[in-house]
Amino acid sequence: MNTPLKTLRRLPVALALTLGLGAAQAADKPLLGPATGALPAAPTTAPDTPSGPRVATAEAHENERWLAIREGLFGKRPIQNLLDAKAPADAVVALDVPIRAADAAVVPMTIRTLPQQTAERHVKKVWLVIDRNPSPVGAVFTLTPQAGRAELATRVRVEEYTHVRAIAELNDGSLHMHTRFLKASGGCSAAPGSDLAAAKATLGRFKLRLDPVADAAGLVAAQLSISHPNVSGLAIDQLTRLAPPPHFVRQVEVSYDGKPVVTADVDFTLSENPYLKFHFKAGGAGDLKVTVRDTEDGRYEQTLAVGPGGQPVATAAGAATTAAR
Repeated sequence: MNTPLKTLRRLPVALALTLGLGAAQAADKPLLGPATGALPAAPTTAPDTPSGPRVATAEAHENERWLAIREGLFGKRPIQNLLDAKAPADAVVALDVPIRAADAAVVPMTIRTLPQQTAERHVKKVWLVIDRNPSPVGAVFTLTPQAGRAELATRVRVEEYTHVRAIAELNDGSLHMHTRFLKASGGCSAAPGSDLAAAKATLGRFKLRLDPVADAAGLVAAQLSISHPNVSGLAIDQLTRLAPPPHFVRQVEVSYDGKPVVTADVDFTLSENPYLKFHFKAGGAGDLKVTVRDTEDGRYEQTLAVGPGGQPVATAAGAATTAAR
């Protein structure tokens, strides 16, 4: 079949108009996240300062979506951006992600920062940003020197091929970022891995485990697993063809001996049954307390008595309470 010459000439114009309209719509669409509201459609921020022996393409750190997110979070503050596939040992912040995810609904990620948290120099806050996710600012971690080491691990959902960023703010106000590229798709809109009715029966149950021995600096690694469906509201039920309403963990607070360790403001970016690994200083006996809140005003708490050497001295006791709606 022969295509008229006029039609062929119009195709590039139509394609350009379509792409331009799509970009404008994407720029105007509010970006969601635990620490953001609507973000500006026309970013004016200068590019970040790249560092490291291998500098990625401009797309890695200057794409339009990231610049809009950056403007909303940090304005014109300078950010040192490490673009190496693997961060050097002395990097202020390092992000470990797989090159290609085996399961886009459960993607492991680890954020490592300065070796030690001290009163003189420590990481105050860490942002986990997944550029192309429906909610790009997936987690904001607020840390204290009580954490000892600002190393965090979790599992997230990723909707499409994207750049992923860990941005650390030190107590001197400086910002440091490590950017990686991840191949994954469909994680946010994937069907739940378990039956929702069954998941609600165990809602808010915890598994809190400590490494058996503290390290030389007296730091203890803890692993927290929360039984929660973390419904994104984007997945379609295959039977009803409807999307269940969102219901996800929005905050995790950890304290030791009454002192805050880490607070995580999160959303449905975290995978079903959210997981978090963190550290804390066990200088003496005290209670490790975890409080979790979700979007339906559910409040779940667990306290674990810890001895001077970082060993649990009692079975973890958990209690779940739900506030009036």
